[in-house]
Amino acid sequence: MVFAVIAALFFLTTAVGIPIAFSTGLAAVGGILATGGIQLNVLVIRTLKALDSFPLMAVPFFVLAGEVMARGQVTERLVRFSEILVGRISGGLAQAAIVACTIFAGITGSSTADATAIGSVMLPAMKAKKYPHDFSCAVIASAAVLGPIIPPSITFVIYSMATGVSIGGMFMAGIIPGLLIALGLMLVAYLISRKNHYPRAAEPLTWKETGAILRTSALSMVLPILIVGGILGGIFTPTEAAAVGAAYAIILCVCILKTLPLQALPGILFESAKISSIIWLLLATTNILVWVLAINNVGPAVERFFLSVSGNVYVFLLIVNLFLLVVGMLMDTFPAIMILAPLLHPLAVQLGVHPLHFGIIMSVNLLIGQITPPVGTNLFILSAIGHISIEKLFRAVIPFLLIEIVVLFILTYVPALTLWIPRMLGYL
Repeated sequence: MVFAVIAALFFLTTAVGIPIAFSTGLAAVGGILATGGIQLNVLVIRTLKALDSFPLMAVPFFVLAGEVMARGQVTERLVRFSEILVGRISGGLAQAAIVACTIFAGITGSSTADATAIGSVMLPAMKAKKYPHDFSCAVIASAAVLGPIIPPSITFVIYSMATGVSIGGMFMAGIIPGLLIALGLMLVAYLISRKNHYPRAAEPLTWKETGAILRTSALSMVLPILIVGGILGGIFTPTEAAAVGAAYAIILCVCILKTLPLQALPGILFESAKISSIIWLLLATTNILVWVLAINNVGPAVERFFLSVSGNVYVFLLIVNLFLLVVGMLMDTFPAIMILAPLLHPLAVQLGVHPLHFGIIMSVNLLIGQITPPVGTNLFILSAIGHISIEKLFRAVIPFLLIEIVVLFILTYVPALTLWIPRMLGYL
């Protein structure tokens, strides 16, 4: 009965366009009232408990670093660097867009930032080189999925908050999956470009031009090395690394490159605070909903359901992947993780799946939802930037979506790909 009330309220409020954070909160309140015997002041207590977390401070710092680097014209430098690396391959600008998204992912930790920043730079360039517009938008929308997979990652911070797994371990576990997805996207772009004779870089750059681009790009690429290297070396916690990264981004763009006027900082700080507050509100309302589900024994019910289907770990992972692919189509990544991770994570561990491995499976799966309608955040961003219909864009995205799903299943059934780096660095 309680679960039916929660589900009905959640889907009804979402369907009429109420923001997801408020839909979650209203569903939680409905669950509390349906449960009975619970005072509503528990809402305040659960909200404070959800936000009283030092690791959660990493979120606004990562958001700030991404905003500063995006507005500090770092994107253009990374794109030029990417062209040096892969511009001579068939479909050179498409390949450069994927590489640029991969590098920028190590700065922002956000698919939205990747899609917006890289899309704004690459779409005019690809249009000038006569690439089909739907193909160009599809490449960037698909590659922007890498934003939260290549560390640092806001999504991994949220998953760690929901399940208690190591943030640093999740960061390290995401490196190989992110690179595999990037290589898969580059393969698809290459095959499509070669079949349709899309252009590559006409002439190689001179050594002087290459050196100038490398010099201006090198300082930008220090940021992901600083964050990941600081965590690996035990110099920073992930939260401290986020703060150091934000400070470095400001110093780089304001003082060294001088591409960002000091007067722009208040606006960037306000925008970062706004984005962070949306995430925190979502975390608070979702935490209340998860608590209501827990006191009504939804977790054991979910466990019994999956075990009744099969106790085989491979069948369990198949069912979970299919289920999450559908969830990712209908729900944003953060609320899906906060609601489902506490329910599925204990069962996965009980069946012998390593916590970091399952965290990557769940995160990558739900992030693929960024390019699947009807939610498909990246589709809407590229549709707005590129002035293209969602239907036309999604048709062009399908080959890239399929390769991401293929990589997802490879990661699911070959855990060594996810766990090798964390094991080597002592996180296991």
